[in-house]
Amino acid sequence: MMSRRHAPALESEESGIDLAPMLDFVLNLLIFFIITTSFVKEAGINITRPQALTAEHKESGNILIAIRPNGDIWMDKNHVDLRDVRNLIERLHIERPDDTVVIIADKQSRTGMLTKVMDEVKLGGIGDVSIAAAPPVD
Repeated sequence: MMSRRHAPALESEESGIDLAPMLDFVLNLLIFFIITTSFVKEAGINITRPQALTAEHKESGNILIAIRPNGDIWMDKNHVDLRDVRNLIERLHIERPDDTVVIIADKQSRTGMLTKVMDEVKLGGIGDVSIAAAPPVD
């Protein structure tokens, strides 16, 4: 009779579901999606873009460079000197060779600064450079 009393207890203990493998799998999926998600990048400052009739929507570039009205250059929320742009672009281009650059120049900024920044980017090794413009407001 003792064996009958212990047998049902053993069956109920073995019939439970082990959730550890499922939790490991879910955690691995979460880590995968966090790593592969592309985050929205911002230049770090507010810029008033000039309007252009021919402005096209383009997937945003991986490297954003902002030029303020006073000529300050910002990359990745940091103020950068013009002489440092090429070195930063070269370093980023080595790490990620498929990156593109979008220059967001304020409509009050000088064209000369824009062309200097474009030259530094191209000398840094990235040929795909776009200039951000706002579509016309109706």
